[in-house]
Amino acid sequence: MFNNTNNFYQNFIIRDFTESDYDSVNDLWIETNIGGSHRGDNLQVILKTINNDGKLILLEEKKTANIIGTAWLTNDMRRIYLHHFCIKTEFQSKGLSHLVCNACISFAKEKNMQIKLEVHKNNEKAITLYKKHGFNFLGDYDVYIIREFNNLQYKT
Repeated sequence: MFNNTNNFYQNFIIRDFTESDYDSVNDLWIETNIGGSHRGDNLQVILKTINNDGKLILLEEKKTANIIGTAWLTNDMRRIYLHHFCIKTEFQSKGLSHLVCNACISFAKEKNMQIKLEVHKNNEKAITLYKKHGFNFLGDYDVYIIREFNNLQYKT
């Protein structure tokens, strides 16, 4: 249920990541199954992307100071990429994702750059959110990745 009362939203703040937030962020990413240190999302990588004109946005519950949401924005100097968008399970379906999404769009607008993301085709909640905020389906692209280079053999 979307709760848009001002009193409810006053219980939360949007803020930037600091190094001391890493353990809490990593735990949230693991809990929500969107990433974590086991996938290379370590503090050094986060700081490198922030220093490269990116941003890691946090949603914090004021009374507990717990981080309950994130959005990681990286910058390739052509566009902003949105990664690791999550809300802690017990805070989902309360409209809080709109606060985080608005902060992401504001950052891209401030940089005067396009914003792009990848979302699993079965994640209907996320797709609905992104469409409400103006994201459009880019086309029928398949996404490929190499995560480990240790045993990679180059082909000719």
